[in-house]
Amino acid sequence: MRRREDDPAGSASGAGSAQEPALQPKGGLSVRGARKVQEFLDENFTRKLALADMAAVCGLSPYHFMRAFSRTFGMPPHQYVIDLRLDFAERLLAESRMTIADIAHLAGFSSQSHFTTLMKKYRQTTPLQARVGKLNSKVR
Repeated sequence: MRRREDDPAGSASGAGSAQEPALQPKGGLSVRGARKVQEFLDENFTRKLALADMAAVCGLSPYHFMRAFSRTFGMPPHQYVIDLRLDFAERLLAESRMTIADIAHLAGFSSQSHFTTLMKKYRQTTPLQARVGKLNSKVR
C-alpha cells in the first residue's frame, strides 16, 4: 500500500497492517475498483466514513461492496479503516510529542478512550505503552 509520508494528517504510516488487495479474487473488486477505494480510504480514513460513501467510489451497492471488499482485502472495510487509523496513530505516537487525546482525534477516533480500547484489542498495547516502547527503542 502506498503512503504519502510527507502528509501526516492525510496518510497512514507505512507500518503495513492494512492489507494489499488480492489480484481479482472471484467475487471481489476489480483491480481498478480496489485501487480507487484504497486511494479513497488512504485520503479519508481520518473522517467519519459511511459504507455507502465507500461503495459509491466503486459504483456498487453497500451490500455488494462489503462482500467484494472483504474478498479482495481479506477483512471488512471497517476493519481496514481501523488498521489505517491505528497505523497513523502509532506513527504519531513515535514521532511527535502530541497528547494521546490529540492523536486520537487526528487519527479519526471518537475519543481517547475509543482509541485506547481499539489499540488494546488489535495491537495488544495501549497508546502510552506504545509511545514508551518507541522511545526506549530510539534510546538504545
